[in-house]
Amino acid sequence: MGQCGITSSKTVLVFLNLIFWAAAGILCYVGAYVFITYDDYDHFFEDVYTLIPAVIIIAVGTLLFIIGLIGCCATIRESRCGLATFVIILLLVFITEVVVVVLGYIYRAKVEDEVDHSIRKVYNGYNGTNPDAASRAIDYVQRQLRCCGIHNYSDWENTVWFKQTKNNSVPLSCCKAALSNCTGSLTRPMDLYSEGCEALVVKKLQEIMMYVIWAALAFAAIQAVETAILDTSQLGLHDDWN
Repeated sequence: MGQCGITSSKTVLVFLNLIFWAAAGILCYVGAYVFITYDDYDHFFEDVYTLIPAVIIIAVGTLLFIIGLIGCCATIRESRCGLATFVIILLLVFITEVVVVVLGYIYRAKVEDEVDHSIRKVYNGYNGTNPDAASRAIDYVQRQLRCCGIHNYSDWENTVWFKQTKNNSVPLSCCKAALSNCTGSLTRPMDLYSEGCEALVVKKLQEIMMYVIWAALAFAAIQAVETAILDTSQLGLHDDWN
């Protein structure tokens, strides 16, 4: 009967470790996704501290992989010290995930002000004849989000680029994707995206931050349940080892 209890407890612990490894992969993926997506919008959001939650998420993912390794070794070796360390690290990771959620909400609230502060400067720096990084970012965002200008296409009339070109047109990235003969001319506004980019960039960045928040919340909840299961299994395992 005791041997059966040991086998059952070990099975539970190994199963939990597999969950930790899966969680590690998912968290690292979410963190990497935030980094990659932020790189496409970084000209509109200059506060690099926004990436702190993503950095923490990747660090937690890496730590979860190590935790799974520690848990497996402790289970196989039947080490009480190893299992105690396992539980303590789990609690620390849980606290870290709560911190990620708090930071995520803080930076999510700052997105709108940051974008509003920087987007005019980015548009005024647009140079369609010799595109730099900021110009490529604007063209990318307008094509990707299907928008034109800050609030609408008429915002281009106030930019340095528009006044220099003097052709009464906006960048081709403002043209609707389905139209092949669009020249960006303001005399044909029906060919252009009517929605401005500022609101859509804010929405996109807030969505990205929500991915981090939901990932951290989900795994914090899962960890709370797993820690409770682990404590029960650990007690049973200790009794069986005794």
